[in-house]
Amino acid sequence: MKIRRKILLAAATALAVAGLAVPAARPAFAASLTEVTAFGDNPGGMRMHIYVPDSRPANPAIVVAMHGCGGSGPGFYSSSEFAGLADRYGFLVIYPSATQQAGFGNCFDTWSEAAKRRGGGSDPVSIVSMVTYAQRQYGGDPNRVYATGSSSGGMMTNEMLALYPDVFKAGAAFMGTPFNCFANAADYPPGSSRCTGGSMDRTAQQWGDAVRQAYPGYTGPRPRVQLWHGTSDTLVPYSLLQEEIEQWTNVFALSQTPASTDTPQAGWNRRRYTDSSATVQVEAYSIQGAGHSLPATGMAAYAISFFGLTGGTPPTSTPPSNPPSSSPATGACRVAATVNAWNSGLTESLAITNTGTAAVSGWSLAFTLPAGQTITSGWNATYAPASGQLIARNAAYNGTIPAGASVTIGFQATHTGNTGTPSAFTLNGTACGTA
Repeated sequence: MKIRRKILLAAATALAVAGLAVPAARPAFAASLTEVTAFGDNPGGMRMHIYVPDSRPANPAIVVAMHGCGGSGPGFYSSSEFAGLADRYGFLVIYPSATQQAGFGNCFDTWSEAAKRRGGGSDPVSIVSMVTYAQRQYGGDPNRVYATGSSSGGMMTNEMLALYPDVFKAGAAFMGTPFNCFANAADYPPGSSRCTGGSMDRTAQQWGDAVRQAYPGYTGPRPRVQLWHGTSDTLVPYSLLQEEIEQWTNVFALSQTPASTDTPQAGWNRRRYTDSSATVQVEAYSIQGAGHSLPATGMAAYAISFFGLTGGTPPTSTPPSNPPSSSPATGACRVAATVNAWNSGLTESLAITNTGTAAVSGWSLAFTLPAGQTITSGWNATYAPASGQLIARNAAYNGTIPAGASVTIGFQATHTGNTGTPSAFTLNGTACGTA
């Protein structure tokens, strides 16, 4: 049951926060997500959706954005910032949907022998087919193809960079694992896996060899790598971030001592590993106190900037460490609640959208839990009390909700049979609509 709870939590957070949630506001005339049903060789049996912004260059860059276990391409589209950034910077976004079960549903295959060999089959071949389709159909630039994803999608990001270094220019893996971490399908479910069991510790050389063996004889340039992980992640342990760093610094023949460290935002520690020309080939973010659901705001923008698609550096302003929770809301709000329940437990995600015209700085969301529900843990907010009428207050890193933007919070709770969602919410005293 403990494993089952962890798995359900991972699936819920993968869709709800995905490490990247907070859809950017898009104009009413913006393009929409489109499904492609015949994109080429598809041994993984995957679905493909693509977002093509109305304004784009003749040969736009391509970003492959991958969901976590239990998620879907359309779910990741609606709960992440990438489509909004595509509107702004003119790149294509491919949203693959995994169909592999691995014991609990819709996870990208990073465990089978076929998935660990270039051209071996399964999901990696399907994803490359999607990229080829986007290049053929929309003139996508073959020299500007990038991969990113959260949880299972972060694992597949490392997979694609290892198997297809000639296809991908760079990648950003959120809450992932090193390439070839999982021995087989029996080892995959994170709740019972040797890979994610907290004891995985190979040498940098061993990790690097795994990548080199994925495409024997390859001597061309390797894709640059950006890595993200929460320091309190126990489902995919934070210790695996160091294993990822060792893998990719070894592949690039870099020192494991970072060339620089800094704090681009409060609670974010960034380490950068550079080559002899001072180019950052690997960078790693540790998000203090975050579990398997990373703070959302701005992370996708940092990834897109790392890819070189923004033409500049995203803002690095630091939110106040203790923003006033009593600040009045300056506009309307909307809350979308999603529940995943089992026997006597559940997880619930709350997407809070500022539908007003000005930012909300310092927020508290008040609501009443259905009878019999008691919160046992939460993420991206503090909750008090644990049952009945309660208030969720912003964390230090998400105290501002820009106009038209969202933050996603969530919690795990026990229940006595009622698995419903709260019927009403108020943000800083202002009633919110529900979706």
